[in-house]
This record gives sequence, structure tokens and C-alpha cells, in this order.
Amino acid sequence: MIEHQPSQQRFIMTDAGIDAVLDYVIRGTRINFTHTYVPESLRGRGLAEQLVRAGLAWAREHDYQIEASCWYVGKFLKREEEDEQDD
Repeated sequence: MIEHQPSQQRFIMTDAGIDAVLDYVIRGTRINFTHTYVPESLRGRGLAEQLVRAGLAWAREHDYQIEASCWYVGKFLKREEEDEQDD
């Protein structure tokens, strides 16, 4: 289950006491997803993708202009952009 912790500006998933995290920073109407981290013991299970999808959905619900200094989030945004061009 993904937990949004707005006071810490992050989305978090905990498994066996270990956290996977998506961090962000809000400035006005912009949100910048800055960092995605999944500990090695939890990798390969799609947790980062789940965190990013939840974060992007939340940002869109709140009409933020989305930026990504995190390469992983940037990859998702680029893929979405390409999918829109293909339609």
C-alpha cells in the first residue's frame, strides 16, 4: 500500500519494515519529482513504478505542472508523451 506523506513531501511503500520512496518538492503550481529509491532487497517487483504512477496521478488531480529531476520519473513522462503522439 502506498502512503502519501505530504508533510515530508513523499510517497512511501513499506515492505518487511523497509521503505521505498518517491520524493518531491512543490513550488507554487509546480511539482518536481526529485528522487525515487527502492532498496536492493525490494527491487524487481515494480514498486518504483507503482510509486511513480501514484505520485503522477496525485499531482494531476491537484493540477500541478509536473517536472522531473529524477531520471526514473522522467522516463515515465517521456513514455506518456510518446504515447500521446502515437494516438
